[in-house]
Amino acid sequence: MSRPRSGIIGAGFIGEVHARAVRAAGGTVTAVATSTASGSAAARDRLMAGRAAESADELIHADDVDLVHICTPNHLHTDLALKALAAGKHVICEKPLATDVDSAQRLTEVAAASGAVAAVPFVYRYYSTVQDARGRVRRGDTGELRLLHGSYLQDWLADPQDSDWRVDPGLGGASRAFGDIGVHWCDLVEFTTGHRIQRLSARLLTAHAGRRTAGDGADGAVVPVGTEDVATVLFETDRGALGSVVISQITHGRKNRLWFSLDGTDASLSFDQELPESLWVGGRSHNSLVSRGSSGTTPGSGRYDIVPSGHPQGYQDCFTAFVADVHAAVAGRAPQELPVFADGHRAARLTAAVLESAPTGSWVDVKPVTSGE
Repeated sequence: MSRPRSGIIGAGFIGEVHARAVRAAGGTVTAVATSTASGSAAARDRLMAGRAAESADELIHADDVDLVHICTPNHLHTDLALKALAAGKHVICEKPLATDVDSAQRLTEVAAASGAVAAVPFVYRYYSTVQDARGRVRRGDTGELRLLHGSYLQDWLADPQDSDWRVDPGLGGASRAFGDIGVHWCDLVEFTTGHRIQRLSARLLTAHAGRRTAGDGADGAVVPVGTEDVATVLFETDRGALGSVVISQITHGRKNRLWFSLDGTDASLSFDQELPESLWVGGRSHNSLVSRGSSGTTPGSGRYDIVPSGHPQGYQDCFTAFVADVHAAVAGRAPQELPVFADGHRAARLTAAVLESAPTGSWVDVKPVTSGE
């Protein structure tokens, strides 16, 4: 099997991103399923799928689907992923992998026992400049890392009339801002540095106590908001660094600004997802901007470059690289960078620690994910 045949469950924004990535990676979308027959029929054309599946269950058990992409609201992830694994399928499940730690652990254990490829799209790992930052840390350019800090800021829920299914804990889980985007920041910084967040202290803020129900327009009912708009987290790592991160979905003007700074004894490194074509390298005597694909990058950092330096690559290209790595893993060539269910389990534990700490700001230990889980 040169390329697994993909079936996509859920056809919103992220379902479309998955479909484009499958095609760009040389695969095919053989089937798509949404919550209704009419929605599936419409999605078939929009996602350029071979057919509209009768239901999610039919897609999971179909003979023409090898790899199931789960792109649904969060509360459906566990059940669909378990069914797909039981049916002998490979799985890509959107994050959060599950809305609670126990379910995330169960999925990780079932996936490991099945032998299937089970991946989570922490796709920011796939920026060439992130790979360069990782290479510099490993080479020792930064020296000992002492401070890891940054933010992930969006504005799509900045106004009280903005709403989405994610504001409902029953659909999105008990954490929204941190559970949705904060885990991306944590995964990226842990991946780049090799550090693990060991202890944390968090506070949460809900800016709007009520929002209009999604899809009901200006006359929709105002419903209570049960999840946070903002999270601030202080943390310590297992290698002795201190850190902080600010997560927000209500910061006007910031569309998708994931930014970090890794500050070491010899140099600092900074990455901005909205300006991903260069890595900032800071030194005591001078600073530099290292362009993606230039001669100054670390060996191996250009693995995911598809066009020369100066020809911008972006988020969709990262997703394509991720899907291509899943395809390689299905063929028995799993790349080191591939984020798997254990990484989704790790994110669930971080989220649980944030929720435990937030009411008082107390320090909470983050239990590590072991290789046996």
